[in-house]
Amino acid sequence: MRPAPREYNRGTIALPVLSRFCYVGGTNGGAIQGSGMIVRERADGSLILINQTDHAKLSGQCAAHWGNERFARPKPYEAVVRAAMFHDSGWYDYEASPSIAPGTGKPLNFMQVTWGKPQRRAFEWAIAWMTQIEPYSGLLLSKHRTGLQRGRYGQMEHPKAFNTQNLPEDNEDFLARNEATQATLLRDYDEAEFWTNYRLLQTFDFISLFPCNKDVVDDVIEPVPTSYDGRSAPVRLTLKTIEGTKVAVDPFPFDVDPLRVQLVRREFDGSVFADAAAFREAYFKTVPVAVDFLLCSRPQ
Repeated sequence: MRPAPREYNRGTIALPVLSRFCYVGGTNGGAIQGSGMIVRERADGSLILINQTDHAKLSGQCAAHWGNERFARPKPYEAVVRAAMFHDSGWYDYEASPSIAPGTGKPLNFMQVTWGKPQRRAFEWAIAWMTQIEPYSGLLLSKHRTGLQRGRYGQMEHPKAFNTQNLPEDNEDFLARNEATQATLLRDYDEAEFWTNYRLLQTFDFISLFPCNKDVVDDVIEPVPTSYDGRSAPVRLTLKTIEGTKVAVDPFPFDVDPLRVQLVRREFDGSVFADAAAFREAYFKTVPVAVDFLLCSRPQ
């Protein structure tokens, strides 16, 4: 049984203060500092752009409805759902002033971005922000971020994609500092339960990333937890587009069948912009589109 957490003493944990909110767009000597967006260029030259924070909202919707006769409901419920819904909140500052790649005029996909100091500071801000709201949620957010640089700590066999690429040499300080804080906070909680929730967070992340990155989903996630006590084994979760935005999930893990979820994205007629200011103007003027997805059990 998970012990009640001790009162969180921020004075004993080394976390960045909220005033360290930073801008991660733009350049530094010609080097791209960041793009926190999922960018999809269509064959006709048009562009689909999804903010990482909107992708996270879709993850949170899945987390909120997770659990039925076969799959255990997240626990602690609010802390896990909150972590899923805000796990990419470190990208908020970039989304306030997005930029493009010099030389191409195109927004970079998040997987093409070098993980530099501005991004690290932004995510440490996000971790501190979430930890002040709910320490358990902040711990999950922090472990998710460092896990992307540690192969998700070997907790997920598939997929292997979507991990942080192009890590700089000075990144070890970021990992050491945050993993030390994680170890301190984890003493307050049941470790086995925490790692189950970590695997669930990766599952919610993948479920959202699949429709964000492709029109037709046909992929698997494993291992996906079904319980906290080990009485039922983890499973291989299959996601496959039936038609349009209707996706079959097998075995079905949600409390509503079908489950309607929504993804917010922006669509542009072109994919090349004259400069960063032109891209930002188009970005701010473009009306976001809400796309509904139906997640349903596999038809018999």
